[in-house]
Amino acid sequence: MRFLIVDYNLSRVADVQRIRRYARERHGALTTLIRAHPTDTDTRISDEVVQLDPLDPDFAAKGEKLLSPRREEFAAGVVFSDDAVHSGADLLTRLGLRVDAPQPAAAAFCKITYRDTEHRHRDLLSAQRLTPVDFVEVESPADIAAFARRHPEGFVVKPAKEGNNRGVVLVRPGDDLDAAWAEVRPYLADGVLCEELIPYRREFSYDGLGELSFVTEKVSAPGRYPVEVAQVLPARVTPAGRATLRRAGGLANWLVGQCDGPFHNEIKLSDDDTAAAVVEPNRRPAGMRIWSLARWVHGVDLYEKWVDAAFGRPVETALPEPDCAAATVMLGVATDRAFAPADVRPDADPFEDALAATRSRHGLAPDELTAPEFGWVAPDRRELHATARDNADFAAQCCVVLRSAHTDVREVVHTLREVWPAALDTACAAHRPAAPALLETCP
Repeated sequence: MRFLIVDYNLSRVADVQRIRRYARERHGALTTLIRAHPTDTDTRISDEVVQLDPLDPDFAAKGEKLLSPRREEFAAGVVFSDDAVHSGADLLTRLGLRVDAPQPAAAAFCKITYRDTEHRHRDLLSAQRLTPVDFVEVESPADIAAFARRHPEGFVVKPAKEGNNRGVVLVRPGDDLDAAWAEVRPYLADGVLCEELIPYRREFSYDGLGELSFVTEKVSAPGRYPVEVAQVLPARVTPAGRATLRRAGGLANWLVGQCDGPFHNEIKLSDDDTAAAVVEPNRRPAGMRIWSLARWVHGVDLYEKWVDAAFGRPVETALPEPDCAAATVMLGVATDRAFAPADVRPDADPFEDALAATRSRHGLAPDELTAPEFGWVAPDRRELHATARDNADFAAQCCVVLRSAHTDVREVVHTLREVWPAALDTACAAHRPAAPALLETCP
């Protein structure tokens, strides 16, 4: 018996391993992994690798032809990347496996398709106080200039099919429109759009699986590049705001065809908690370790639940009450610089230094503030910016768990990000590495 995973994003290696282990231990299934360009890592984290490109227009037909003679081997499967959200669902459907409908999934992959879908149902959505976002597909600097005249208060330019906030530019009054065009031009082949500024300040995500849902609070950087710098659970939101987010997230799921599978819908909430607007929907587990946050905070492993759901097992519709707080935090650099993890002296541990400084500032004991995960974003030397331009433009990422009723986890996040750059600089001082190396992520 086999469990089929259709593609994954590179930051999800540990999650694929977790899925493979659980599928084998709980359901007795070996894991087959589909990848466009298989690597040694893919071979290591699965029992079998099949080479197929989810972005190939004929992916589903080719996959059906290749795997249908082995149809009886496959008992269940999941789609685990944005690139495969439509084509992978199509393949699983052709193989007779449980999966949410393929056709609406295109709106969860392409932001232009989603906005088109949203506008076709704008009257219905507006009646539910979900604000449709004005947008236009752009193909030239003139298109951006025309949208700027329509929205003189500012707007966002973004690629239609990129993740991690890659290529997203916030354009304010007086900004150079040609510069904005230059930043998104590399993504033109897959589509670029302008969107009006959503007039709500706070951003959350509506996350979950099937009917099980929870709300995560997003912390984004101000300024030209609104990248995510932290995710916090549980979210600080009123019952009225939570109800509005649940309604908006459910409507987004309806538009993209989510029913039994995972979702991660990014939503902005009005100051009075009564209205919302969708930044983008996703038919996949949330990034930035949000499902891991849910495991620490609520005690439920959603990856295990996802595998169970794929095998047809029922999934709970509510999470237990939280017994702690947790956050994923992105850690950058103090100044624009080239950085590799090998720059850190062998005798130094900048993260432990920053964590100790954070505990000290807030009067927390080691068991009150723990860090179950820390890892470098990439092993290679890269040019990083002090003002990160996308979610990969950081040195490291960590997860912290707070077990103290006297401290707000958001204050902990702020302090940790404040003390980290100096700790990193100190740890790199007077060290010249022989070769780049990747420090292991904590299990």
